[in-house]
Amino acid sequence: MTTFRISPAVADAFPESLVAVVTATGLRGLEPWPATTAAVEALEQRLADGTWQPADESDPRIEAWHTAYRSFGTNPRRIRPSVDALGRRLAKKGALPRINPAVDTYNAVSVHHGLPAGAFDLDHVTGDVDIRYADGDETFTPLGEPDTVEHPKPGEIVYTDGTDVLTRHWNHRDAHRTRVTEHSARVAFVLETVQAARDGDLLRTAAKELRNLLDAHCAESAVHYMSAEEPTVTV
Repeated sequence: MTTFRISPAVADAFPESLVAVVTATGLRGLEPWPATTAAVEALEQRLADGTWQPADESDPRIEAWHTAYRSFGTNPRRIRPSVDALGRRLAKKGALPRINPAVDTYNAVSVHHGLPAGAFDLDHVTGDVDIRYADGDETFTPLGEPDTVEHPKPGEIVYTDGTDVLTRHWNHRDAHRTRVTEHSARVAFVLETVQAARDGDLLRTAAKELRNLLDAHCAESAVHYMSAEEPTVTV
């Protein structure tokens, strides 16, 4: 069992924060995921047709994250929230990256709904997971850079476990150690908003969509929610 927590300081600073934790066990990442392929291709086709655009920094959903980033000292135009960076990449290239079925699934849901998303291989998470302010002594090894070690700035919001940082700048970039691969069998996916009063229903819809796409390729799934009022969930 892994407990996810929003620290009291983060809850106080972001009282409308809401995080969906979607868990999938017995995940089968080596088989075809046709519904995910169709979802990704549909978004790309709508973009090509001019009937849809990913949310950009003028959108309130992205603007809220830019404001959050600035509050903890990160320039969101240099270090962008994950959904902002993904949407910009899609708009520029006309296609989403193809990583593996599980990652492609949460990327599609993220950019479709304009909400940051990420995931952790729970078999590589140590202890519990906290969303908290960094003290500056933590270490972080970026995804795809296993020989690199960074230190978050004091006051930066990070995901951490019992070993080191799992995600920098709240949702900018995930760690290499807990990355999701086609061999990951037990995964926690997260979807986030800092404006639950406005976007809470959207987040719940996105979490349901993500779970539906996962259900055909796992033994069991569940959705849990963390908020400033209920800051702890165990999965």
